[in-house]
Amino acid sequence: MPTIADRVVEIMHESGVERVYGLAGDSLNGLTDAIRRAGTLSWQPVRHEEAAAFAAAGEAAVTGELAVCAGSCGPGNLHLINGLFDANRSRVPVLAIAAQIPAAEIGSNYFQETHPQDLFRECSVYTELVSGVDQLPRLLEIAMRTAVERHGVAVLVIPGEVFLRNAPDRRSSAPIRAVPRITRPTDRELHAAAEVLNAARKVTILAGAGVQGAHPELLAIAKRLQAPIVHALRGKEFIEYDNPYDVGMTGLLGFSSGYKAMENCDTLLMLGTDFPYQQFFPPQAKIVQVDIRGEQLGRRTPIDVGLVGNIRDTVDGLLPLLADGRSSRHLDSSLADYAKARRELDALADNDRNRTPIHPQYVARLVSELASEDAVVIPDVGSPVVWACRYLKMNGSRRLIGSFAHGTMAAAVPLAIGVQSAFPRRQVIALAGDGGLAMLLGELLTIRQHRLPVKIVLFNNSSLNFVELEMKAAGLVNFGTELEQTDFAALATALGIHGQRVEQPDDVADALRTAFAHDGPALVDLVTARQEISVPPAITAAQVKGFTLYALRTIMSGRGDELVDLAGTNVFRRLFD
Repeated sequence: MPTIADRVVEIMHESGVERVYGLAGDSLNGLTDAIRRAGTLSWQPVRHEEAAAFAAAGEAAVTGELAVCAGSCGPGNLHLINGLFDANRSRVPVLAIAAQIPAAEIGSNYFQETHPQDLFRECSVYTELVSGVDQLPRLLEIAMRTAVERHGVAVLVIPGEVFLRNAPDRRSSAPIRAVPRITRPTDRELHAAAEVLNAARKVTILAGAGVQGAHPELLAIAKRLQAPIVHALRGKEFIEYDNPYDVGMTGLLGFSSGYKAMENCDTLLMLGTDFPYQQFFPPQAKIVQVDIRGEQLGRRTPIDVGLVGNIRDTVDGLLPLLADGRSSRHLDSSLADYAKARRELDALADNDRNRTPIHPQYVARLVSELASEDAVVIPDVGSPVVWACRYLKMNGSRRLIGSFAHGTMAAAVPLAIGVQSAFPRRQVIALAGDGGLAMLLGELLTIRQHRLPVKIVLFNNSSLNFVELEMKAAGLVNFGTELEQTDFAALATALGIHGQRVEQPDDVADALRTAFAHDGPALVDLVTARQEISVPPAITAAQVKGFTLYALRTIMSGRGDELVDLAGTNVFRRLFD
């Protein structure tokens, strides 16, 4: 007679799940043994459960399908929490199976006792404790359906002994997959939005990840409105390619042209974006916002019209209501600003006459040039995200994913594990920082064990680089951010991974070509400039004051050589190049 674990495996397999990421533990034994016996799913062991959750998030991000991770009772499933926060905030469907102590012991302060149904509630769209055999497989199906339809994390807490019980008879439900639908506002709401947009003289579009699958519609409405398109970070991969209206990003990681296009508009059309930084919204402009989630409307800035709907379906309904023949002056001006900003950024992404240390912009540019046409690129949080935003070119086939909403360190490599597991023949590139890589360094062993051909491009600047930039902007002397210089290429080689350390700019291109062509995992350890400054699109008076205070305090603390290094990396290079 099949066990509960057998039915869990069967239902997941029928719904398209191919693997479960996790770390074995006694309270999971019933599940892992069922996976072994069934032979329909693969068990993907990692070195840390946090990586299991990230791997599931990475797989879900690129497939759009439900991915699964699991953790044993107590500390085992607690380790999942950071990766689950990331998955939930990235709005990808993940099922987490959190094994629990024996049900009869719950509430007794038993060995390894925690209450996962409480702990995971904030980072999930559904969390429930299975307290009896009769609740399964029904609760499993509810959890899976909720994760898929609400694009988030569902956590099912199951006492270990329940997996081993006989499964009750119950008719199987249909495989759990996303149900296609048409979602758009009512005609009345569409007319209200059209009235605002038709009265505008200078419309700018701010678009995010919600425009996925709606590229033709995005370009059509930009053409009708003669509107420049500014993209948020998570929208970059869906927006900037083959787009004559693209004027770049705004926000802390963006650059000047995107900021100006929003600052100079009289009406802002927000399409599928949860862009969080209030200070970058135009203070006087009218705002029309479209989002599939009604609760998001007006969350970041006051709006004049809010529309609930899928971007593709909503734009299709809105286009016939918009007047044609408007002036292109605002668009032309924004495109000119973008061309200027792009030239200035590209000028910094050079070899710099083989001077050391290597400029990280140059590395990012070469990655963009040498990566395959359908590469999945995953930057770590911190400075690698900045360079990815500014120098990776998207083409409609490449993907760019990362911890862009949760903003956690160490995400690049474990996300890459999930992506590469789902697509073993696709090029997957993790742009890692030395701080982030070190945090989950054991996952290099996971990559080797599964023979995943992940390519790791390491920006090794011996520091928590982005934190240092934040300190400078606040007028603080860098403290607690220095990392001891480590030869990560030697570590990779010792682990059986192709490793190469690069210190000269002239050697970067060949090292990347070799790594990308290598039949297996590879790590290129690049010694990059620690003092490289990524200037935001708009500099406030407080930031100017902060940098001034930083300079004075640095000199007074006896660390004037740091300022010389900062000037050599940034100011003198711009003056004499």
